[in-house]
Amino acid sequence: MTYVHAVDEFCSVWLKWAKVCDGIMVERSLQASLKGIKAAETALIGLSLNQQQLAVRLGITRQPISKFFNQKPIDRNLFVQICQVLNLEWQDIAEDQDAVVNQQSEQNLDTQIDALVQAIREKIRPLIQERCGTMRVLDMEQPIKLTGEQGIYTNVNILEKITGRRRLEIAELLQHYDLEEFDRFGLSPVTEKRVPGLEAVRQFSKLMVLGKPGAGKSTFLKYLAMQCIEGHFLPDHVPVFITLKDFAETKGHPDLLNYIDRLIAMPSSLGRDVVSIQEMMRAGRGLILLDGLDEVREEDTARVIRQIREFSDSFSANQFVITCRIAAKEYTFERFAEVEVADFDQEQIATFATNWFRVKNDPVKADRFIQKLEENKSIQELATSPLLLTLLCLMFGESANFPANRSELYKEGLDVLLKKWDAKRNIERDQIYKNLSLQRKEDLLSQIALTTFENKDYFFKQKTVEAIIADFIRNLHNQDPNPEVLKLDSEAVLKSIEAQHGLLVERAKGIYSFSHLTFQEYFAAREIVANSAYPNLIQHNTERRWREVFLLTVGMMRTVDDFVQLMKRETDRLLSRSKKLQDFLAWLNWKSFLDLEQPFCKPAAIRAFYLIRPILVLARANDLSRLFALAFALDHNVFDFVLESPRPTDLILELANAIDAAHEMTFTSTEFAFTSVLAPELIRGLSLAITLTIEVNPLLQSLLQPLKDQLPNYGSNKENFEEWWRISCRSWTEQLRVVTVKYCSKWYDWHLNEGQKELLRQYYDANLLLVDCLNSDCYVSREVRAEIEETLLLPMAEIEKRKRA
Repeated sequence: MTYVHAVDEFCSVWLKWAKVCDGIMVERSLQASLKGIKAAETALIGLSLNQQQLAVRLGITRQPISKFFNQKPIDRNLFVQICQVLNLEWQDIAEDQDAVVNQQSEQNLDTQIDALVQAIREKIRPLIQERCGTMRVLDMEQPIKLTGEQGIYTNVNILEKITGRRRLEIAELLQHYDLEEFDRFGLSPVTEKRVPGLEAVRQFSKLMVLGKPGAGKSTFLKYLAMQCIEGHFLPDHVPVFITLKDFAETKGHPDLLNYIDRLIAMPSSLGRDVVSIQEMMRAGRGLILLDGLDEVREEDTARVIRQIREFSDSFSANQFVITCRIAAKEYTFERFAEVEVADFDQEQIATFATNWFRVKNDPVKADRFIQKLEENKSIQELATSPLLLTLLCLMFGESANFPANRSELYKEGLDVLLKKWDAKRNIERDQIYKNLSLQRKEDLLSQIALTTFENKDYFFKQKTVEAIIADFIRNLHNQDPNPEVLKLDSEAVLKSIEAQHGLLVERAKGIYSFSHLTFQEYFAAREIVANSAYPNLIQHNTERRWREVFLLTVGMMRTVDDFVQLMKRETDRLLSRSKKLQDFLAWLNWKSFLDLEQPFCKPAAIRAFYLIRPILVLARANDLSRLFALAFALDHNVFDFVLESPRPTDLILELANAIDAAHEMTFTSTEFAFTSVLAPELIRGLSLAITLTIEVNPLLQSLLQPLKDQLPNYGSNKENFEEWWRISCRSWTEQLRVVTVKYCSKWYDWHLNEGQKELLRQYYDANLLLVDCLNSDCYVSREVRAEIEETLLLPMAEIEKRKRA
């Protein structure tokens, strides 16, 4: 044996002996419990002794007596002697030694775990910041910071009730929407309680977050990881962000604990024998973020779900959050609360856009972006999806506007959902689609869209859409025609569309709709163009709910000459059987002929301006903003024509009539909020018209100026304006009418009945739709455009006359 070996052997024996001695000392020591000390103090007083006197009686120094009464360990024999002098049973006074050892051991373990947690947090901070601190999706040129002053993150809201599990009927879902006026429901009324995402995580220690594709689930998990590592949320926890697809495909298929151990790679400086990751997890010091359960391959799903269940049961004291697409997997985690990511509301959309363009150093563009969204409700619907909102911001950032052809914008959004979103993240979905190509998927969605839209089925039952799917797939090559097989396949396809692309969404138990009405309209238009079903579409030219379908259809067509000519003929037929309305159109033509001295304005625009008066009586709140729409769409100079003509009093009279209609709705319509916004604009326009009238005809100044002076200023005093609007408006407009009517060109009262007025309104809407189609991003020859505009709003006799000429 060498000298070194001998020393090692001696040290080893000495250490063992030291431990034995230490154990003997622990065994021979006792300490009083808190309850025992109180009993000893009472006994000491009862014997009329103090601690010094007790020490003298026992023949020892005062030090061990002081340690006894201060709950410190002393020699066992001495402990027993003290209790005997005090007439106490030592067993009742002594602290439970096992509890003392356990307490010390637990305190020591907690200290070690605290040290481990802080060490790991510092070590993994760069990794968390790298993996979770930025966002880069779609065609972004570089990553964008997620949090901080330059961060893009917008707080998400959570629905505590899964929308697709509500037991509602279609009628209950539709009760918020006016289908006659066809209010769009992309930004639907909030009927379910929403809570901030972070609050939901605080409320539930085990949370399953469900959501549509692109709803922001992964971004939310990254935000949680960043909040934790930055000390804003669970600062004494270790955030563990796991992409479940990567975990499932890890070589060797480790269990979750081993995977986390590898992921964290515990600092070796602490020593593996001090405390383990397992002990840290048992202490509940982990924030376990499991992302993308829906992205796990089918062959790995059962194993991954089993791993999650076993791990969350074994280490239940930790905080767990799992994300998954709605309808993607059939499973239940009994101990997890399930919530759903809510669509963005208008406030969140504005916040995201503001953050986005601030990061791009172009804050002015954010205001323009928000304004453009408000002007176009169809595009605004798409912005409720964080993924599609990102796409809109990317597109808007290039040209400070949205594409003129909206069908191209929607197609790009659909491409993202149908193929790009998964492809860019290397996600391969299961082929439940019966191996349908992208073209066939779009064909199927187009058939569903047109069939349901024609039936006014914005919400439709599951069996309805499955029947459409079964009818489509039965004609595919090698498809089993067995009805039972078709039923099962159609259900699987429906669930795949919902889970993989989010284009169909379960709004209540067994009730579906398209995720956005915009997509239903787009696919309906696509089906019409694919099958050249233009005559069927033309039949809906008086229905406002078909407006977007018309505009999308002409945007997809190569040339629209035949289509718009067909629209024009169908529109002219609306009034062809009414002699009185044909006479009215002849009068409009005569009025425009009188004003031909104004060559800068198109005659059709002049006819459109005078067409407004008869339909004023049918105006509703959302009509008022459209009254001059046709005239303005035909020629932006239409108001200049009236103001610069020898009869500017015509404009005064028409505006006075519009004010009367708006005033009436102040008391009869639920749309007063809209009316109160429009009223000041009408008054300002009227004030300008009076000024211009006085300039043209100074003789009217003494009559009109006093009336103008009575007009309130909305900008300076809103309360005074509203009081005037309610109390004095009607009598004021009557005075104005008396003054101006004899100076206005003669107006013939046509005494139209209700049926004729309604027919005239449909005629107006159809012409407005036709002009909007011509003004959209479509290809129409100059000759056809000129022919339509020249014969717009003319009686049939005049149209035939011009054709013969």
